[in-house]
Amino acid sequence: MKVGFIGLGAMGSAMASNLLAAGHALTVWNRSEAATGPLASLGAKVARTADRAAQGEVLCSMLANDQAVREVFLDGGLLDAMDRGTVHVNHATISVALARQLAEEHAKRGLEYVAAPVFGRPDVAAAAKLNILVAGSSAAIERVRPLLDAMGSKLWPLGDAPERANVAKIAGNFMLAAAIESMAEATALTRGHGVSAADFLDVMTNTLFAAPAYQGYGKLIAEQRFKPAGFTLPLGLKDVELALTAGSAARVPLPFAGVLRDSLLEALAAGDAELDWSALALVAARRAHLDEPL
Repeated sequence: MKVGFIGLGAMGSAMASNLLAAGHALTVWNRSEAATGPLASLGAKVARTADRAAQGEVLCSMLANDQAVREVFLDGGLLDAMDRGTVHVNHATISVALARQLAEEHAKRGLEYVAAPVFGRPDVAAAAKLNILVAGSSAAIERVRPLLDAMGSKLWPLGDAPERANVAKIAGNFMLAAAIESMAEATALTRGHGVSAADFLDVMTNTLFAAPAYQGYGKLIAEQRFKPAGFTLPLGLKDVELALTAGSAARVPLPFAGVLRDSLLEALAAGDAELDWSALALVAARRAHLDEPL
């Protein structure tokens, strides 16, 4: 299949490389051209402009946030440059409001739109083991299924309205943030009484909380392995704020989300912007005046 891919951060690059490995003809574009080099070495064509990457049957995108998506697709005119019938598969975690707007704008131009946000960090993306939430017309999803199968281990269909996939992704990331915050506060509590984070989390992640989210982030907390970040604190704040906005729109109170927002802001105020969001453990430790290693 002839495919374009734009947005080559850690996640996008890993996903695009799996499309190449599956034998698809890939053209890539990124606002920072340096990110295209590794994929070019694997056989991808490099487009000088975003519209040149959108000349195939399908365009996949993995941009960072609402602003980036708006700048490229709406303000930058990329939708207007795409041929009718092209399928745009948007993997970004974006707001519910923007997801609805994009669906409308694609439909006006005769373009197909599929929301396909993913669960998984860059190492999971590289291994093609992402869980992919997908929503859009069933016909469009079937057209792009070979691409999604090449990037993930399982597809989770959530209906025809693309924003359903986005709100599920936002809600899932809210749950991850809550899990990290709970481990951060609990380890501060045990440390205050002489039990190390490593010992406590070893017990919890092998008994009551023996689940991937707790085990993966618990390991990062226990080892204080906050760099390089698989998912930075600013991205975590962005997603928690998306949850709060979505909650307000539907009159759904999210009191824990307010706590998480403040914890993330506290981390950023302390200069931790480059750290993984599991560094919320440092916020809890500082509040308790626990300065020694976790």
